[in-house]
Amino acid sequence: MADNNSNTKMSRRKFIKNSGYVAGGAIGGGLLGTLVTTSVTNNGSQTASNTTDGGSNQTNFNKALMYFTRQEDFNILSAATERIFPEDDNGPGAIELGVPYFIDHQLAGAYGHNDKEYMQGPFFEGSDFQGYQTRLKRHEVFDVGIQAIEKQSQQDFDASFVDLEGKQQDEILQKFQDGDVDLKGVTPTTFFELLRSATIEGAYSDPLYGGNGNMAAWEMKQFPGSRMSYLDEIEKEDFIEKEPQALRAHISS
Repeated sequence: MADNNSNTKMSRRKFIKNSGYVAGGAIGGGLLGTLVTTSVTNNGSQTASNTTDGGSNQTNFNKALMYFTRQEDFNILSAATERIFPEDDNGPGAIELGVPYFIDHQLAGAYGHNDKEYMQGPFFEGSDFQGYQTRLKRHEVFDVGIQAIEKQSQQDFDASFVDLEGKQQDEILQKFQDGDVDLKGVTPTTFFELLRSATIEGAYSDPLYGGNGNMAAWEMKQFPGSRMSYLDEIEKEDFIEKEPQALRAHISS
Protein backbone atom coordinates (compact mmCIF):
# COMPACT_ATOMS: atom_id res chain seq x y z
CA MET A 1 0.00 0.00 0.00
CA ALA A 2 1.01 3.56 -0.51
CA ASP A 3 1.61 6.10 2.17
CA ASN A 4 1.92 9.87 2.13
CA ASN A 5 5.71 9.85 2.13
CA SER A 6 6.92 10.46 -1.41
CA ASN A 7 10.12 8.50 -0.88
CA THR A 8 8.12 5.43 0.12
CA LYS A 9 5.88 5.71 -2.94
CA MET A 10 8.83 6.20 -5.22
CA SER A 11 10.65 3.15 -3.90
CA ARG A 12 7.56 1.00 -4.24
CA ARG A 13 6.86 2.13 -7.79
CA LYS A 14 10.56 1.67 -8.59
CA PHE A 15 10.29 -1.90 -7.32
CA ILE A 16 7.31 -2.58 -9.54
CA LYS A 17 9.04 -0.93 -12.47
CA ASN A 18 12.23 -2.96 -12.06
CA SER A 19 10.68 -6.28 -11.16
CA GLY A 20 9.83 -8.97 -13.64
CA TYR A 21 6.67 -9.90 -11.77
CA VAL A 22 4.28 -8.40 -14.28
CA ALA A 23 4.62 -7.44 -17.89
CA GLY A 24 2.18 -7.48 -20.72
CA GLY A 25 -0.43 -10.07 -19.90
CA ALA A 26 -2.67 -11.02 -17.03
CA ILE A 27 -0.92 -12.53 -14.01
CA GLY A 28 -1.63 -16.02 -12.81
CA GLY A 29 -4.00 -16.84 -15.64
CA GLY A 30 -6.44 -14.30 -14.29
CA LEU A 31 -8.48 -11.52 -15.71
CA LEU A 32 -9.84 -10.88 -19.18
CA GLY A 33 -12.32 -8.23 -20.27
CA THR A 34 -12.83 -4.84 -21.85
CA LEU A 35 -12.44 -1.83 -19.63
CA VAL A 36 -11.35 1.74 -19.66
CA THR A 37 -9.29 4.59 -18.37
CA THR A 38 -10.93 6.83 -15.80
CA SER A 39 -10.75 10.14 -14.05
CA VAL A 40 -11.37 10.68 -10.36
CA THR A 41 -12.94 13.49 -8.41
CA ASN A 42 -11.79 14.64 -5.00
CA ASN A 43 -14.38 12.53 -3.17
CA GLY A 44 -13.19 9.35 -4.89
CA SER A 45 -16.09 8.99 -7.32
CA GLN A 46 -15.34 8.31 -10.96
CA THR A 47 -16.56 10.16 -14.02
CA ALA A 48 -16.36 9.41 -17.70
CA SER A 49 -14.05 11.46 -19.86
CA ASN A 50 -12.77 11.53 -23.41
CA THR A 51 -9.63 9.56 -24.10
CA THR A 52 -7.08 9.95 -26.83
CA ASP A 53 -6.80 7.04 -29.21
CA GLY A 54 -4.62 7.33 -32.26
CA GLY A 55 -4.47 11.09 -31.99
CA SER A 56 -8.24 11.68 -32.03
CA ASN A 57 -10.58 12.33 -29.14
CA GLN A 58 -13.08 9.52 -28.74
CA THR A 59 -15.58 8.85 -26.00
CA ASN A 60 -14.82 5.49 -24.43
CA PHE A 61 -18.23 3.91 -23.95
CA ASN A 62 -16.77 1.11 -21.84
CA LYS A 63 -16.75 3.54 -18.92
CA ALA A 64 -19.89 2.00 -17.50
CA LEU A 65 -20.47 -0.36 -14.62
CA MET A 66 -21.30 -3.95 -15.54
CA TYR A 67 -21.26 -5.53 -12.10
CA PHE A 68 -21.61 -3.01 -9.30
CA THR A 69 -25.12 -1.70 -8.72
CA ARG A 70 -24.10 0.71 -5.97
CA GLN A 71 -21.83 3.60 -6.93
CA GLU A 72 -20.68 3.77 -3.30
CA ASP A 73 -19.20 0.26 -3.50
CA PHE A 74 -17.43 1.09 -6.75
CA ASN A 75 -15.95 4.23 -5.21
CA ILE A 76 -14.59 2.22 -2.29
CA LEU A 77 -13.03 -0.24 -4.73
CA SER A 78 -11.50 2.65 -6.69
CA ALA A 79 -9.99 4.25 -3.60
CA ALA A 80 -8.54 0.92 -2.46
CA THR A 81 -6.90 0.18 -5.81
CA GLU A 82 -5.36 3.66 -5.86
CA ARG A 83 -3.70 3.00 -2.49
CA ILE A 84 -2.28 -0.26 -3.81
CA PHE A 85 -1.08 1.26 -7.10
CA PRO A 86 -0.77 5.02 -6.46
CA GLU A 87 -0.10 7.83 -8.85
CA ASP A 88 3.32 9.41 -8.37
CA ASP A 89 6.10 11.11 -10.31
CA ASN A 90 6.73 7.94 -12.31
CA GLY A 91 3.27 7.81 -13.81
CA PRO A 92 -0.48 7.35 -13.29
CA GLY A 93 -2.11 5.27 -10.61
CA ALA A 94 -4.79 2.61 -10.73
CA ILE A 95 -7.70 4.98 -11.27
CA GLU A 96 -6.21 6.79 -14.26
CA LEU A 97 -5.14 3.47 -15.76
CA GLY A 98 -8.74 2.22 -15.63
CA VAL A 99 -8.17 -0.52 -13.07
CA PRO A 100 -11.49 -0.10 -11.16
CA TYR A 101 -13.53 -0.55 -14.34
CA PHE A 102 -11.29 -3.44 -15.34
CA ILE A 103 -12.14 -5.21 -12.09
CA ASP A 104 -15.83 -4.34 -12.34
CA HIS A 105 -16.11 -5.92 -15.77
CA GLN A 106 -14.20 -9.01 -14.70
CA LEU A 107 -16.49 -9.57 -11.73
CA ALA A 108 -19.43 -9.53 -14.14
CA GLY A 109 -17.90 -12.26 -16.28
CA ALA A 110 -16.33 -15.71 -16.08
CA TYR A 111 -13.57 -14.62 -13.69
CA GLY A 112 -16.01 -13.22 -11.16
CA HIS A 113 -18.24 -16.30 -11.31
CA ASN A 114 -15.42 -18.88 -11.30
CA ASP A 115 -16.91 -20.43 -14.43
CA LYS A 116 -13.87 -22.59 -15.21
CA GLU A 117 -13.23 -23.80 -11.66
CA TYR A 118 -14.69 -26.60 -9.57
CA MET A 119 -16.88 -24.89 -6.96
CA GLN A 120 -18.90 -27.81 -5.55
CA GLY A 121 -18.60 -29.39 -2.10
CA PRO A 122 -17.43 -30.84 0.14
CA PHE A 123 -15.82 -27.73 1.57
CA PHE A 124 -13.09 -27.80 4.19
CA GLU A 125 -11.39 -24.95 5.96
CA GLY A 126 -8.03 -24.23 4.40
CA SER A 127 -5.11 -21.96 5.14
CA ASP A 128 -4.05 -18.76 3.38
CA PHE A 129 -1.07 -20.68 1.97
CA GLN A 130 -3.32 -23.00 -0.06
CA GLY A 131 -4.54 -20.36 -2.47
CA TYR A 132 -8.23 -19.83 -3.16
CA GLN A 133 -10.04 -21.66 -0.33
CA THR A 134 -13.66 -20.54 -0.09
CA ARG A 135 -17.04 -21.61 -1.35
CA LEU A 136 -17.73 -17.99 -2.31
CA LYS A 137 -17.24 -16.98 -5.92
CA ARG A 138 -14.90 -14.09 -6.61
CA HIS A 139 -17.65 -11.54 -7.11
CA GLU A 140 -19.05 -12.57 -3.75
CA VAL A 141 -15.63 -12.26 -2.13
CA PHE A 142 -15.35 -8.70 -3.44
CA ASP A 143 -18.85 -7.88 -2.20
CA VAL A 144 -18.05 -9.13 1.30
CA GLY A 145 -14.63 -7.47 1.32
CA ILE A 146 -15.77 -4.05 0.12
CA GLN A 147 -18.60 -3.97 2.64
CA ALA A 148 -16.12 -4.93 5.36
CA ILE A 149 -13.73 -2.14 4.31
CA GLU A 150 -16.49 0.40 4.78
CA LYS A 151 -17.61 -1.12 8.09
CA GLN A 152 -14.04 -1.10 9.42
CA SER A 153 -13.59 2.52 8.32
CA GLN A 154 -16.73 3.58 10.16
CA GLN A 155 -15.66 1.62 13.21
CA ASP A 156 -12.09 2.98 13.36
CA PHE A 157 -12.52 6.53 12.08
CA ASP A 158 -16.27 7.19 12.05
CA ALA A 159 -16.07 8.05 8.36
CA SER A 160 -16.46 6.44 4.96
CA PHE A 161 -13.37 4.83 3.46
CA VAL A 162 -13.40 7.22 0.51
CA ASP A 163 -13.29 10.22 2.88
CA LEU A 164 -10.27 9.03 4.87
CA GLU A 165 -6.75 10.35 4.50
CA GLY A 166 -4.36 8.12 2.60
CA LYS A 167 -2.56 6.99 5.73
CA GLN A 168 -5.86 6.03 7.35
CA GLN A 169 -6.90 4.07 4.27
CA ASP A 170 -3.60 2.23 4.46
CA GLU A 171 -4.28 1.30 8.07
CA ILE A 172 -7.60 -0.22 7.08
CA LEU A 173 -6.15 -2.19 4.18
CA GLN A 174 -3.25 -3.34 6.34
CA LYS A 175 -5.71 -4.99 8.70
CA PHE A 176 -7.09 -7.04 5.81
CA GLN A 177 -3.62 -7.99 4.66
CA ASP A 178 -2.70 -9.08 8.19
CA GLY A 179 -5.92 -11.02 8.70
CA ASP A 180 -7.15 -8.80 11.54
CA VAL A 181 -10.72 -8.41 10.24
CA ASP A 182 -13.60 -10.85 10.64
CA LEU A 183 -15.24 -11.79 7.33
CA LYS A 184 -18.01 -14.28 6.66
CA GLY A 185 -17.17 -17.09 4.27
CA VAL A 186 -13.65 -15.96 3.37
CA THR A 187 -10.50 -14.84 5.14
CA PRO A 188 -9.55 -11.15 4.93
CA THR A 189 -6.15 -12.18 3.61
CA THR A 190 -7.76 -14.01 0.69
CA PHE A 191 -9.82 -10.95 -0.17
CA PHE A 192 -6.82 -8.63 0.04
CA GLU A 193 -4.68 -10.88 -2.16
CA LEU A 194 -7.45 -11.02 -4.77
CA LEU A 195 -7.79 -7.24 -4.64
CA ARG A 196 -4.07 -6.69 -4.97
CA SER A 197 -3.56 -9.18 -7.80
CA ALA A 198 -6.57 -7.83 -9.69
CA THR A 199 -5.23 -4.30 -9.31
CA ILE A 200 -1.84 -5.23 -10.74
CA GLU A 201 -3.39 -7.28 -13.53
CA GLY A 202 -5.61 -4.38 -14.50
CA ALA A 203 -2.66 -2.02 -14.57
CA TYR A 204 -0.35 -4.19 -16.68
CA SER A 205 -2.64 -6.14 -19.00
CA ASP A 206 -2.85 -5.33 -22.68
CA PRO A 207 -5.15 -2.33 -23.29
CA LEU A 208 -7.37 -4.77 -25.18
CA TYR A 209 -8.68 -5.81 -21.77
CA GLY A 210 -9.46 -2.28 -20.69
CA GLY A 211 -6.75 -1.38 -18.18
CA ASN A 212 -3.27 0.00 -18.79
CA GLY A 213 -4.71 3.18 -20.30
CA ASN A 214 -2.59 4.50 -23.16
CA MET A 215 -0.07 1.76 -22.27
CA ALA A 216 1.21 4.06 -19.53
CA ALA A 217 2.04 1.18 -17.18
CA TRP A 218 4.16 -0.47 -19.88
CA GLU A 219 5.97 2.80 -20.44
CA MET A 220 6.88 2.92 -16.75
CA LYS A 221 8.47 -0.53 -17.07
CA GLN A 222 9.96 0.20 -20.51
CA PHE A 223 8.10 -2.87 -21.72
CA PRO A 224 7.80 -2.92 -25.53
CA GLY A 225 4.43 -4.63 -25.57
CA SER A 226 3.31 -7.22 -28.08
CA ARG A 227 5.96 -7.78 -30.75
CA MET A 228 5.81 -10.44 -33.43
CA SER A 229 9.58 -10.73 -33.75
CA TYR A 230 12.91 -9.25 -32.63
CA LEU A 231 14.95 -10.71 -35.49
CA ASP A 232 16.00 -7.29 -36.72
CA GLU A 233 17.42 -6.31 -33.34
CA ILE A 234 18.59 -9.55 -31.77
CA GLU A 235 22.19 -9.20 -32.96
CA LYS A 236 22.58 -5.64 -31.72
CA GLU A 237 24.69 -5.22 -28.61
CA ASP A 238 23.27 -1.93 -27.33
CA PHE A 239 20.07 -1.78 -25.34
CA ILE A 240 17.18 -0.90 -27.61
CA GLU A 241 14.30 1.22 -26.43
CA LYS A 242 10.97 0.66 -28.15
CA GLU A 243 7.67 2.40 -27.76
CA PRO A 244 4.98 0.07 -26.34
CA GLN A 245 2.84 -1.71 -28.89
CA ALA A 246 -0.57 -3.21 -28.10
CA LEU A 247 -2.21 -6.26 -29.62
CA ARG A 248 -4.39 -4.07 -31.82
CA ALA A 249 -1.25 -3.06 -33.73
CA HIS A 250 -1.31 -6.47 -35.43
CA ILE A 251 -4.65 -5.82 -37.09
CA SER A 252 -4.23 -5.61 -40.85
CA SER A 253 -5.41 -2.34 -42.37
